[in-house]
Amino acid sequence: MFDELMRAGWPATDEVAVDGWVARFAGGVTQRANSVLPFAAPADLGAALLRVERLYATRGLPTVFQLGPSAQPAGLDDVLAARGYEFGSPTSIQTAPVGDVRPDPSVRIAESPSDEWLDLWWRVDGRGDQSALDVAAEILCGGPALYATVRDTAGVAAVGRLALVGEWGGVYCMAVRPGVRRRGHGAAVLSGLLAAGRACGVTRAWLQVRAENTAAFSLYRKAGFTETSRYHYRSHRGQEPVQDVHPEP
Repeated sequence: MFDELMRAGWPATDEVAVDGWVARFAGGVTQRANSVLPFAAPADLGAALLRVERLYATRGLPTVFQLGPSAQPAGLDDVLAARGYEFGSPTSIQTAPVGDVRPDPSVRIAESPSDEWLDLWWRVDGRGDQSALDVAAEILCGGPALYATVRDTAGVAAVGRLALVGEWGGVYCMAVRPGVRRRGHGAAVLSGLLAAGRACGVTRAWLQVRAENTAAFSLYRKAGFTETSRYHYRSHRGQEPVQDVHPEP
């Protein structure tokens, strides 16, 4: 379920089906939108691996798999490790019911990201130049979402995004301007997003947080989020497909 929610909440700009897997592409912008979701076990594991490796190599990208508890086939993580794929980015999936949240009056909600919103988010979390930001904006606008902004006397202080996927809301792009952190701006953005989401029919929220981000864990715990699942990535940095395929029986 969470794989599909995250896929809808952060959509790639292109997808290719590969025998039960989905290879996602977005010009290399964000790991999530440029990774394989292994939904179902391929009929021929070796052939599927070679095909996705070629697909990513053709685009000049490393081959990356997003691996959670439902990854198929069973044991895929070990197969990738044996092929030289590197472990990285362990991530916690957390959920919370969206009750009667009291919004902070300082939060402004919009249905699309403003230039100021994009500027702060990209300065805090962005990777790349203007062309990468253009791809990121395409990802952001690939599905319905709400965008929260908090301002102070110096301009935009904090931003966040809530992807709208049925009764679920996905919290993304939480960013606070350096120099004004630990002043409650992140909590204000989160409560504003959840309150606005509830008004749109959202009853439960999910988010992903990197395992080492202790400050974010504290913020989300106070808001009632608890860990539901985890995932990580396996990536192969080479630009050529890995050879010597040994499919599992």
